[in-house]
Amino acid sequence: MNNNERERLLQPDRVTGSDILLRSLLLEGVECVFGYPGGAVLYIYDAMHGNPQFRHLLTRHEQGAIHAADGYARSTGRIGVCLATSGPGATNLVTGIATAHMDSVPLVVITGNVPTSLIGTDSFQEADIVGMTLPITKHSYMVRRVEDLARTIREAFYIAGTGRKGPVLVDIPKDVSAEFTEFRYPEQLLIQGYSPLSADRTELNRQVERLLDALETAQRPVLLAGGGVVAAEASDELLAFAERTGIPVTTTLLGLGGFPGEHEQWLGMPGMHGTVAANRALIECDLLLSAGARFDDRVTMRLDGFAAKAVIAHIDIDAAEIGKLVPTAIAVHADVRDALGAANARLAGRRGSGTPSAEKAAWLRELQSIKRDYLLRYTDSEYPLKPQAVIEMISDTTKGEAIVTTDVGQHQMWTAQFYRFTRPRSLLTSGGLGTMGFGFPAAIGAQIGSPDRLVVSINGDGGMQMCAQELAICAISRIPVKIVVINNGTLGMIKQWQELIYDRRYSHIDLSGSPDFVKLAEAYGVKGLRAASRSEAARVWQEALATPGPVLIDFVVAKEELVYPMVPQGKRLADMIVGEGGETRGQA
Repeated sequence: MNNNERERLLQPDRVTGSDILLRSLLLEGVECVFGYPGGAVLYIYDAMHGNPQFRHLLTRHEQGAIHAADGYARSTGRIGVCLATSGPGATNLVTGIATAHMDSVPLVVITGNVPTSLIGTDSFQEADIVGMTLPITKHSYMVRRVEDLARTIREAFYIAGTGRKGPVLVDIPKDVSAEFTEFRYPEQLLIQGYSPLSADRTELNRQVERLLDALETAQRPVLLAGGGVVAAEASDELLAFAERTGIPVTTTLLGLGGFPGEHEQWLGMPGMHGTVAANRALIECDLLLSAGARFDDRVTMRLDGFAAKAVIAHIDIDAAEIGKLVPTAIAVHADVRDALGAANARLAGRRGSGTPSAEKAAWLRELQSIKRDYLLRYTDSEYPLKPQAVIEMISDTTKGEAIVTTDVGQHQMWTAQFYRFTRPRSLLTSGGLGTMGFGFPAAIGAQIGSPDRLVVSINGDGGMQMCAQELAICAISRIPVKIVVINNGTLGMIKQWQELIYDRRYSHIDLSGSPDFVKLAEAYGVKGLRAASRSEAARVWQEALATPGPVLIDFVVAKEELVYPMVPQGKRLADMIVGEGGETRGQA
């Protein structure tokens, strides 16, 4: 937006609340709002009519709208915005709000509500969306006066995008969107009770010195990098710190891409479906440095078997996460980028800081040897097609450079294992909440935010059916997402648990009767392809890449494949099941 346009938007005209909302969103740099209209937001949608500056993408379900806004935010680092009406429109956003909240994704979620005179009367399509979402938002507003709307939107964006990021809800009653007032957009904010963390350099340097002292004396250190590294844009600082210290690095699911997947110091992902090398490092380390990771139970498994020999150092922007689950000896309460930047600066002034000790070098070699000995393996075949082979093929052909979204289940873990992410914000997946239906609409949002990059949406045949209706907007708007369905005819991860933990008592996991995904795609106007063998997979994938616009590829894969390694729920990391695993194919 140029200065002239900004000045025009800032003019103190007398306008409606709906116009105030649209102007405010444009002033915040919003590129696209994902939404679905209804009675309580009709004044807002009326204000959009004939406004060429304002871009709105009509999804086919409110859940699709919020997941698309989430994918936009994760892929760009900017704040995603979605809009829905009152009652069922608002409640359809709840799962998406919780998804963003668990993964610290910045969203501004705008809902309509019934007129202020009817609030609390159980009127048509009334729901207390503020009350419902208080536990899953960073902050919530109900705007009862049109004079407060501009300031509220300004505050919502500020809160969503600062500190530990997250979703902010703004609920606007219908009469507020219709009333007139003079538009004044605040340039400065003072929010009582909210003060995002700003680095106290003296205290930060003191904390970092303690961390570096511990690292200097440690013989078996390991660095656990989480989604906070990606959120803080700290990947360069992490790489510099790791290379300077020689410390082995493992990245959580949401941290994948925050450290190069081909780097010799990278051990893989830890936890339930992590690599043997990463989990062994967490078991045997004497210093564990967590950078932007919150010690999720899928990483730690049973806490009495997690890093039991280690001094714990924890860098986190949210003080509530430090010491919440594991005893923390060295707390660095700071933005990860600030903390690693300070550590790198102080390392540069330390004598011998660029040469790891003999003990540290031996420790890294030991872990690299374990990584080579315990490859992520599977037995490849021409037929049936193996799902791991599909993910490897996608990784090889895109050189790890695509933006990849996943749904939740076995395909999500195979993507984490077999796709080599080379840059941050390339894996978009629901980590904390594990939301089925997330992957495909998130890819739409990612493609809107990054129109020049290849976006690949990898889904199971179960999750694909939860938001398949969004194929319509891919076709209408020619959004060129490549939609992959890993089709094994079953709820694969549930089947795996029932097979290994519930003595093969398979209960309600058969997805027989699912649609023909190729015909479904074609019904919406999207090209559909299918492959059931290795050679077919290579051919149709190349055809999909060469096709402008959206393409859905139905990969019919072996039903029997399981995700290994695996640590069963309730077990320690040391109880990892490596699995049978073939030797035909494998990745370090």
